[in-house]
Amino acid sequence: MPQLDTSTWFTTILASITTLFILMQLKISLYNFPSNPSNKQLKITKSTNPWESKWTKIYLPLSLPQP
Repeated sequence: MPQLDTSTWFTTILASITTLFILMQLKISLYNFPSNPSNKQLKITKSTNPWESKWTKIYLPLSLPQP
């Protein structure tokens, strides 16, 4: 059974990581960011729900007065 030659693994892994780093830097540098972002005006619509028109209160058992 022949021995596995691992002498070039360090060079291969280092070259792969360096190549991936350079490729990611190039990919990020080609991305166009907006130069001056501005706030978008949102149109707020008031929804009418049936429970908004009447006053409701939920009484919890612990909030009732003690007899």
